[in-house]
Amino acid sequence: MAAPHVSDPSCIFCRIVAGQIPSLKIFEDDRALAFLDIGPLADGHTLLIPKDHHADLRDLPQHTLAAISAHLPRLATAVMSATGATGLNLLQNTGRSSGQAVFHVHFHLIPRREGDGLGYPWKAGSYSAGAAERWQRQIAEALPAL
Repeated sequence: MAAPHVSDPSCIFCRIVAGQIPSLKIFEDDRALAFLDIGPLADGHTLLIPKDHHADLRDLPQHTLAAISAHLPRLATAVMSATGATGLNLLQNTGRSSGQAVFHVHFHLIPRREGDGLGYPWKAGSYSAGAAERWQRQIAEALPAL
């Protein structure tokens, strides 16, 4: 028997998990749910969520991430095969400034094709002398103990 799920009644994804809001389910197990995004960037745009409520990636326990991310290769293969896509973006937004609109951690599987117009403005830069090493040190020091 599956454990009861931790949910937030104000969360649309928790309400989908609870069956209170319909979704076009693609896959479901005890810990994860995959369904079509109702505002797709491309046909077949799929969301993968944990059934338990976690606001964003920082709130997601490692065991939950492991359980749901194990489905990503198979889902990616299915989305690409079904849509005829030649590529796929896996996107996860954390925080409003990143574009997160639903505060229940989720992964987007977005099928892609050459010339589909969905590009991402990747404005790569470079570090000034010594800056990369400073950032490396600051991030490593901020890393929570595992």
